[in-house]
Amino acid sequence: MFISKHHYAIELAKLGNKVYFLNCPDQRNELRPGQIKIIDTEYPNLHVIDHRFFFPFIIRYKGGQLFYKLVTIHIRRILKKLKEEIDIVWSFDNSDAIPLRCFPESATRIFMPVDELSAEKWIVAAKGADMIASVTDEILEKYSAYNIPKLFLNHGVSSIFINHNIHEGTNTPIQVGLSGNFLRPDVDRITLLKIIEAHPDIIFNFWGAVNYVNANIAAEGDQEAIAFTNKLSSLPNVKAHGVVNVETLSSKLKEVDCFLICYDIQKDQSKGTNYHKILEYLAAGKVTISNNVTTYQKYPGLLVMPQTRENNDELPALFENVVKNLNKFNSIDEQQKRVDFANNYLYVKQIEKIATFLTNTYKT
Repeated sequence: MFISKHHYAIELAKLGNKVYFLNCPDQRNELRPGQIKIIDTEYPNLHVIDHRFFFPFIIRYKGGQLFYKLVTIHIRRILKKLKEEIDIVWSFDNSDAIPLRCFPESATRIFMPVDELSAEKWIVAAKGADMIASVTDEILEKYSAYNIPKLFLNHGVSSIFINHNIHEGTNTPIQVGLSGNFLRPDVDRITLLKIIEAHPDIIFNFWGAVNYVNANIAAEGDQEAIAFTNKLSSLPNVKAHGVVNVETLSSKLKEVDCFLICYDIQKDQSKGTNYHKILEYLAAGKVTISNNVTTYQKYPGLLVMPQTRENNDELPALFENVVKNLNKFNSIDEQQKRVDFANNYLYVKQIEKIATFLTNTYKT
């Protein structure tokens, strides 16, 4: 399943750049120690690098400065195999598994953490960066000790999600859309079930993981998650479509009447600061009801959300109001505002923003 770094790599390649996508180092011993493989992809100009450190990976945790020296040697070997200089290194790795500072200083080094830190010790991952960009002000604040240029850059959205055929009208019965991994422990299960069970005449469509097959988040054996997804599956007004490809998802999102986001902010990994799916929903045009999201406090009216960040007690009433007034919330003008907003954050436009920022910051 593609996430931000994959989309950015594809868009950079489409723009005519030669892109090498550096995978995480092999820890399954599928490659020989020190082996480096350059693999072509279906996208012109885009190549994947599979590699394995020539030293035991455990040195990362026990080797101190030795680890950085060894990684620097390893990266030199990769660059030698590429037989060309790298102009830009763009790292999304806030775990410091492949330290940005181990790449040549001759390259412009961009650090872009899009997830909250798993531990404060990984603040060091930004060391060596020429700029830091992130999708929330809260994440940027964590790197305040670095006196280097910083840029708030919202999540990006793929052009396939943009709805070019918005229209009025509501399905019968009303169709609600939700996408994501519903095994996550930060889903507000109580509130979500309360909303669904209060509206037996409305269909709730779930696109994403509702079992442990291909679920990259949630530990197998989480009894609460199992009980929740079993309950969902048993409800007659729930349709669990499972994991689908981006083409199917983008098409189906354009067919629903409204979207629902329901996370427990206190448990949420991102603490209710921003979600990638929001732009995909806005791109489809229809109204989104959500728990409080700090980034969208800057954009009043784009989401219908509670003011409080303590809990989601207000969310069922907000949902009730929206579904009773869908004609108002989904007028052509309101839909167009959402689509226009999302259109400003196409991945190719995000790349342009970074290029402009670097040019203005480092112009000679």
